[in-house]
Amino acid sequence: MKLGARIFKTGIAIVFALFLAELLQLPNPVFAGIAAIFALQPSIYRSYLTIVEQVQGNIIGAVIAVTFVLLFGHQLIFIGLAAVILILIMLKLRLEKSISLALVVMIAIMEIKGDEFLSFALLRFSTMIIGVLAAFVVNLLFMPPKYETKLFGSIHQAQDDIIRWTRLAGRQASEHIATKKALVKLKERLTRVDELYLLFKEERSYFKKGTRTKARKLVIYRQMVATSRSSYDVLKRLHQFENELINLPQHFRMMVQERLDTLLTYHEQLHLKFVGKLKADTMVNCQNDDYIQRHEVMEIFVKEIVITKEEEDFSSYHLLHILSSILNYEEQLEHLDTLIVSFQKYHNNEMNMKLKEEIY
Repeated sequence: MKLGARIFKTGIAIVFALFLAELLQLPNPVFAGIAAIFALQPSIYRSYLTIVEQVQGNIIGAVIAVTFVLLFGHQLIFIGLAAVILILIMLKLRLEKSISLALVVMIAIMEIKGDEFLSFALLRFSTMIIGVLAAFVVNLLFMPPKYETKLFGSIHQAQDDIIRWTRLAGRQASEHIATKKALVKLKERLTRVDELYLLFKEERSYFKKGTRTKARKLVIYRQMVATSRSSYDVLKRLHQFENELINLPQHFRMMVQERLDTLLTYHEQLHLKFVGKLKADTMVNCQNDDYIQRHEVMEIFVKEIVITKEEEDFSSYHLLHILSSILNYEEQLEHLDTLIVSFQKYHNNEMNMKLKEEIY
């Protein structure tokens, strides 16, 4: 089990909500703690949206509770009826996430008995609102999430593993079962990368300059994710058609292996280039004279089919899957390189120093 920042922030939010409720001498401060639990979210922007929804839900719950008590009293059957109506209204208003807390507010108010019902109902409602606001303050000030750092770190670590397994698979040195298990884990990690990308995308910049920079970074990170997925597809194809790859003619197999090594090194260097740790003139260049271009690969492939078309061991159909994934991977890398160059042209590399220090 890993104790993350959100676990600590939940505890701090509860304590802070209870402290505020007691400081304001509100009755039943425990409701503030309950509200804080519901309001805490993984990002500041989602916390803001949650506050808006929770306040709306609390108001609806309080209004329904007060209305039912004034009209029908404290009969248990009417509490259930009020709950049904509340849920229907919340669903109609698309406030599904706030239903639980709205029900807590409604029940907390409807169980109050006595002549001072309205004043106590207002106090209960205020206690809930304080809990929601306390959670937002904690999320805003205490250990604010650094989703850009997490996103790049997650992409970088997943890509390192993909590169290692691809180098082994390209040399037919990986064990079949181990590679299969690694593919499952890598797919899960790429899914986590998608989640982090969405969280980073939801973060808001409060200055115009920061908004432009954030928009350009989003384009780069989206391409990084797409490039990692294309490299994962290469690994999957190599694993799927490993027997066909072994049966390829020696010179053709060596061409595939050398091309993969070049592309994988290129990918590693692009990550270093993005954080400013690599000089541009030391990059692997896929456009030099010694490098076999994509159209040349296809010409060699066609010639190889003509030469070996009568050999049963040579499967041009399966080889086409491998080549297409490799060529797509190459195109994704070149596009990522173009985006990084464009970004660094307009933004100082100091903006990525934090990533350099925290990731490497």
